[in-house]
Amino acid sequence: MGKHQDIHAPGLLLRPFEKRDAPQFAQAVCESLQTVGAWMPWCHAGYTEAEALDWFEACRKDRAAGTAFEFGVFSEDGNDFLGGAGLNLIVRRNAYCNLGYWVRQSQQRKGVASACVAALSEFGFRELGLHRIEIVVAVGNEPSAAVARKAGAERECVARNRLLIGGLPVAASVFSLVPVHCAG
Repeated sequence: MGKHQDIHAPGLLLRPFEKRDAPQFAQAVCESLQTVGAWMPWCHAGYTEAEALDWFEACRKDRAAGTAFEFGVFSEDGNDFLGGAGLNLIVRRNAYCNLGYWVRQSQQRKGVASACVAALSEFGFRELGLHRIEIVVAVGNEPSAAVARKAGAERECVARNRLLIGGLPVAASVFSLVPVHCAG
């Protein structure tokens, strides 16, 4: 499971986005306005394939720079797009990053996000040598907070004005994962 390889999780394939993923990505975003759109400003009505391609290019550049490793989340056979997840805002000097995830509305509550968190935290600790992974969740986003708790992340605080939603600052819970050998 190297930095540029796919990641396999139970029933899932996580891989870097490819141009051919843009139609499924845009469709998933538009399907998920009620759930994902409530918390993620980029998830808006009329999301286009061109916007998806712009995101894929940003992901490619960040991966090349080593500042983020974003993945499309697919069914195990790689055919069905389920969502996105990644390690981003990587700070090498202090060996930590953020872990983010979203699952298209039709695939929520099936363990997809939990499997992504497990696979990506292992990737971050083993392959990237990180010592801390944060999951930042807007206060009120209980489904996402439940995923963090299920992964064993510890809620450390509620940070004021930590995220912007709809252009307004909102408080967010900061959860953390640390590798077992670094705990304490």
